[in-house]
Amino acid sequence: MTRKFGLIALGAALATALAAQAASAETVKIGVILTYSGPQASLGDQIDKGMSLYIKEHEKQLPPGVTVQLIRRDDTGLNPETAKRVAQELITRDHVNFLTGVVWSPNALAIAPLTKEAKVPLVVSNAAAVNLPRLSPYIARVSFTLWQECLPFGKWAATKGGLKKVYIAVSDFAPGHEAADAFTKGFKESGGQIVASVAIPPKNPDFVPFLQRVKDAKPDAVFVFVPSGAQATQLMKAYNDLGMKQAGIKIIGPQDIVPDEELPNMGDEPLGVITAGTYSNAATRPANKAFVAAWKREYGDKTPPGFMSVGGWDSMAAIFSAIEANKGNVDPDKTMAALKGWKNPDSPRGEIMIDPETRDIVQHIYIRRVEKRGGHLANIEFETLPMTKDPWKELHPAK
Repeated sequence: MTRKFGLIALGAALATALAAQAASAETVKIGVILTYSGPQASLGDQIDKGMSLYIKEHEKQLPPGVTVQLIRRDDTGLNPETAKRVAQELITRDHVNFLTGVVWSPNALAIAPLTKEAKVPLVVSNAAAVNLPRLSPYIARVSFTLWQECLPFGKWAATKGGLKKVYIAVSDFAPGHEAADAFTKGFKESGGQIVASVAIPPKNPDFVPFLQRVKDAKPDAVFVFVPSGAQATQLMKAYNDLGMKQAGIKIIGPQDIVPDEELPNMGDEPLGVITAGTYSNAATRPANKAFVAAWKREYGDKTPPGFMSVGGWDSMAAIFSAIEANKGNVDPDKTMAALKGWKNPDSPRGEIMIDPETRDIVQHIYIRRVEKRGGHLANIEFETLPMTKDPWKELHPAK
């Protein structure tokens, strides 16, 4: 009898071991939703390159037998209906274990209910809508919020930036309004005055008439948010064409208006522009120098990495960490438990963590100035606001 029970116990142990091995010897499917076509395709390309580079550099760290497969889908740009449709396909047809990517906040807001219904974790690489993680317990963000960057920047602009009167000009969609609200709160509470504000169409805008209004108002500066990428270059061209710098009007904003990858296309127009951001590829942190070197080995010098590429890199770092923590088990609740409080001291942007309460990113915010270094423009970090949480969530506690 004892021997019989011993064989049964041994068989059960072997079955358990085999089941565990089978669970860890699987392919983890990661659905990637990005903008791969249209005028803003460079944004998806930046994030995708960051993801792919992280996998190449770190795939050996996965548990034995575990591999990852990226299943890419194109949302075609600021298009919530398309984003929702491709997310549904990834969940129901491809049976992905994770979703990640997402450039645009309206797209992410459309996807969020699906993650809750299907219990599929979404690790957000860029979309900054401030309330996004509250829409589903299966969302964690590694990028930023505009409140996180712009409220402290508003305080800095009034107390250290020497600005008294600022005009607000932002793209007319959620991130633009959030950037404006956050900067306004920080700036006014610190003694600054908002002269006026204007909302700019987010698709194919002509910036000249909007900036002409700013020039006519004669503020100390214009605070601008536009989507990163080609629009940022168009904005700088309009600012230059109108002679606003010569008129004594500075241009300031979050990092989107002078993204690292667009600086080579801007000439010398953004020299001196001060922004608040989470990353500069000119930073001398050892982790960033290693990241930039790996990027150049893989992709060359034609397109440098920017904050979106680091968002892709850190998305994969978070997903890999969850896979490793659970030894290849991709149970959604265990995955989210691993992501809550996840820390990475060696991100290219410096120390980061996911707040276990809000599932949003906590990170350094850098005040940067565009300068010429080594014959090219670079965002030079000159002040650090350490380990900054999203202030909107502290101002608006969850009920």
